[in-house]
Amino acid sequence: MADIAYNATGKRKDSVARVTLTPGSGIITVNKRTVDDYFPRETLRMIIRMPLEVTSMSGKFDITANVHGGGMSGQAGAIRHGISKALTMIDGELRPPLKKEGFITRDPRNKERKKFGQKSARARFQFSKR
Repeated sequence: MADIAYNATGKRKDSVARVTLTPGSGIITVNKRTVDDYFPRETLRMIIRMPLEVTSMSGKFDITANVHGGGMSGQAGAIRHGISKALTMIDGELRPPLKKEGFITRDPRNKERKKFGQKSARARFQFSKR
């Protein structure tokens, strides 16, 4: 396990993350910036670290993620999904705890499209009888 890198793609909403796990000290880099610099909210950083904590792999791998599209929450979810998929490549026995937490399943929820003749996806323009 000297120079081996594990690659995986994670997705959530409109975000796509390419994640690389290499054996190391636990440094997380997102788009060539530290995770603390890229994600200002602690909840988003916590979302990213969840798969590592569930599998007791914190501090064993350096994580490099390239993420684009969507917003902050979607990007954090995409990175989490990518990390989970990469961890299953490393050790197949990590799959059941990750599956139980729902980290391997891609979140299918997406923004509903706006319909014509309406204000947004569900909201209508105000009806006037007279």
